[in-house]
Amino acid sequence: MTSFTSNYITAAGRELHVTEWGARHAEVVVAWHGLARTGRDMDDIAAHLASRYRVICPDTIGRGLSQWSPQPDREYCLAFYVQLAEALLDRLGVHRCHWLGTSMGGAIGLRAAAGPLRGRIRKLVMNDIGPELPAAAQQRILTYAGSPSAFATVSELEAYFRTIYKPYGTLTDTQWRRLTETSVRRLPDGRVTPHYDPAMVRQFAVYPDDYQQWMAWDALDIPVLALRGESSDLLLPHVAEAMRTRGPRAVVVEIAGCGHAPALNTPEHFALVERFFAA
Repeated sequence: MTSFTSNYITAAGRELHVTEWGARHAEVVVAWHGLARTGRDMDDIAAHLASRYRVICPDTIGRGLSQWSPQPDREYCLAFYVQLAEALLDRLGVHRCHWLGTSMGGAIGLRAAAGPLRGRIRKLVMNDIGPELPAAAQQRILTYAGSPSAFATVSELEAYFRTIYKPYGTLTDTQWRRLTETSVRRLPDGRVTPHYDPAMVRQFAVYPDDYQQWMAWDALDIPVLALRGESSDLLLPHVAEAMRTRGPRAVVVEIAGCGHAPALNTPEHFALVERFFAA
């Protein structure tokens, strides 16, 4: 696998952890992870894209190795995540980029591309996320993310991840191990738990309509690729169809053998994204 650098960058007054791949290239891809995950989820596709792009993979505030917010009710929301993204790109000297976002990362990209980063985001890939969030899917997320499980051993945590993230599709044993090791933290009592601030789910209580973004969608004027896991409960078929027929009229591709959200870890996934950015 192509190597990356691990960086700590202050943006909007908060320290973010960012991995960077392919730094020698001029063209940039920002790859942003999902709600309860970290930038390391993008390792496989970032390593592939690094042959022709500089790929920037942040940990969102409150996740992974980034700072936890001292003001969770104010900062765990899409508006602040977009503010962080804009400040991060400014700090890194990135004037224009492509955006690849899984779930929450796609929602951030949508809001940014229709707002503060309009004209700077050239193409947008939204991985299993649309301009609205079904209530049932939101409740499922809150059930597991709002009260993260804790385990005596890392092996038990891996078994848990293999269960809740089964919809990601086919991961090798090595990929499951990496997913676990890059998103684990130890609690004061010695048990291990997923590496995020549980308060980040406050977003759904404080900003209940944060993910209702049809107005932003209809304002987009850039090429969009929408990937949908074939059994996803988060991007429903009728929403994907609406994304194809209104606003920027996305290219919609269904990913077989996945739910929410495709792991973007196979040659077929790589080719889809790479062809779209290169076209």
